[in-house]
Formats: sequence, C-alpha cells, structure tokens
Amino acid sequence: MLGSTGSIGRQALEVIAGSSDLTVVGLSCGSNAELLLEQALEFGVPHVAVAHAKKAAVCSSLHPEGVVWSGPDAAAQLVREVDADLVLNGIVGFAGLEATLAALGRGVDLALANKESLVCAGCMVRAAALATGARLIPVDSEHSALFQLMLGRETSEIDSLVITASGGPFRGWARDALCTVTPKQALAHPTWNMGPKITIDSATLMNKGLEVIEAHHLFDIPYERIEVVVHPQSIVHSLIRLVDGALLAHLGLPDMRVPISYALHYPRRLPVGKNLMDLARTGMLFFEEPDEEAFPSLSVARAAGLQGDGATCVLNAANEVAVHAFLAGRLMFSGIPEVVAETVHREAVDAPTTFAEVVDLDYRTRAAAEMVVAELTQNG
Repeated sequence: MLGSTGSIGRQALEVIAGSSDLTVVGLSCGSNAELLLEQALEFGVPHVAVAHAKKAAVCSSLHPEGVVWSGPDAAAQLVREVDADLVLNGIVGFAGLEATLAALGRGVDLALANKESLVCAGCMVRAAALATGARLIPVDSEHSALFQLMLGRETSEIDSLVITASGGPFRGWARDALCTVTPKQALAHPTWNMGPKITIDSATLMNKGLEVIEAHHLFDIPYERIEVVVHPQSIVHSLIRLVDGALLAHLGLPDMRVPISYALHYPRRLPVGKNLMDLARTGMLFFEEPDEEAFPSLSVARAAGLQGDGATCVLNAANEVAVHAFLAGRLMFSGIPEVVAETVHREAVDAPTTFAEVVDLDYRTRAAAEMVVAELTQNG
C-alpha cells in the first residue's frame, strides 16, 4: 500500500481491515512517518518506506523489528524488495511514477490511483504492463466505472467514453469571479473528500483533463472519443456510448471505498459498509456541458494529450507547481491554468523514452513553471 497516510491510503486500510482475504506486507508515505508507524503496528506490517529521509528515522527507532527504506525512491525500493500479489499505488503526483514502473516491471498487478503515472509516461507504463503481463486495475472512481462497463466488450462496440465531473465548488461562476477565489474556498469540495492537490485540480477542472489523458492510455481510445460532462450529484461516475446508440452508466454514492475494494478484490466483489443508494430518494440527476471558457484547464490538458507524453509530462509538472503556488498564496486561482498553458507552450518536447528522461523533463519543467509564476505575479 503506497501512500498509506493519504486519503486513498487511509480508505484502503479501512477496506483491508474489514476483509479476511487481505494482508498488508508493505506501507509507504511521503513524510507522515508518525501515522505510518501507527498503521504498521496496527496491521503488523514489517516493511515500510518513507520518502522524507529525516522523518524515516522515527520509524527506524520505534519499529526496530521492521525494515525501513528512506529517500525519494523508497516506495519503489519497497516494491522491488517485498513480494506482493498486488500493489495499490495511492501516492499523489509525479512521485508515484517510479513505483508504478517498479511494480509492472516485476509483473505484479497494480491497482492504480496515481493518475500522474499515465499522464507523465502513459506509453512507457502501458509497455511495461504488456511486457510482463501485469494487470493494470484503475482505482479512480471514473476509470473504475469505465473499466467495469467495458469488461467483456470489444473496442469496436464502443463509440465513446463519457467521464463525469462534479463541476467543483465554482460550477456556474464566471471567469472574472474566479480571480478572487481563496484556497479555503477551493478546498471545499461539494461531494468528495479528497487530498488538497486533487481537490484544487477538481476546482479548476484540471482533474478531468488528467482523467481524459488517463482514460486514453488505460483503454486505448482516441481523445476525440472521450467526452466530459458535468454531473454535480456525483452519482453517475462514468458512461460508455455504444455504436448502436445505447448508453450504459455506472451509478453509486460518492464513496471511494467502493472502487478501492473492487480493485483490491478484483474480479470479486465484497460488501463495503451499508451505505446503499435509494434511487427514489436520489431524485433527478442533472448533466451539463463543462464551461471551458471559465475553466480552460480541460482544453489545455486535452491539447497536451494530443501532442503526446512529452507535453503531458510538462502539463503535470507545471500544474503541480501552479497548485502549490496557489495554496501558498503566491498565485491567483485563475492563474493556475495560465501557468500550465504557458509552460506547455514553452517546454513541450517529444515523448521521453526512459525513466531518467522523464525525471529530467519533470525537473526542468518545474523550474520553467516557477519562472512563469514569477512573471505572472510581477505583471499581475
């Protein structure tokens, strides 16, 4: 379980605690070593990894019978050294890519919640899975829904994929009004309880852009056949449009434990709590087109996807920098897509062919994006 102290990780451990079929053999985190240690002791996990080297000392001193890896590549080391039937990658951001490649390289099935792995190196990740035969099982609610809807179907039967978006906390806002948005407002998601980075991405609609790229790589569907529709209730998680005109939908209450449990137990299904949806009480469901004028991140991401893995790697790095700058008070909310678009325009290159090239491109892009943030701040 990689990223066990984050939102996905904590919910995954809830699912695991309620299952008699699952045993945790390794945990990783970025810097929350105290919580990681609590989790390791509760679940009897002997192997842990902490990206923050100094924080790893906490685990080393208080978990003397365990094995502790530390440093930026600690999660990937954990995956390479510890035998497991399945790796759940819940790491946030680019930091999760190396562990994704490590798991697939070993031929270990991967439950993927780290969408950045596919955004930054989709072709590389797909090739790694194909080479070893490892299964790639999506954990994002939208892609889990698509995965389930497409089971047993030929690609030739599918006209298009339809990914739903909640619209975030600013659905219906005009573009000018978004200039005054504060981090507190942007972190108040109306339906999902997520970590800060993905919550901001949801507010800008960048998350949907990243999910379009992810869906393209997961299901080998061209970008022009991947739609996005705003659905504020977050009840319909995704749909597939078939060539005969039929539209199939996956419905459920917004609870990430459901796709997590499905990925952990695939292909079986087990009960997840008792929070079942009452269709009569749910009432009407609403759908609308995304406002890409007020929220240009979606079109910026789609355009980068059409350019290839080089552009999408730049897109991801620039977005991480811009979101961090916004949360730190150095950039307006409306400046996030501006930073991303300008950085992609300046830095987009051919697709990297090795992990080292991806890392180098990510590093260079972050420096370039910081320069764009500084320029916008000076001009703004």
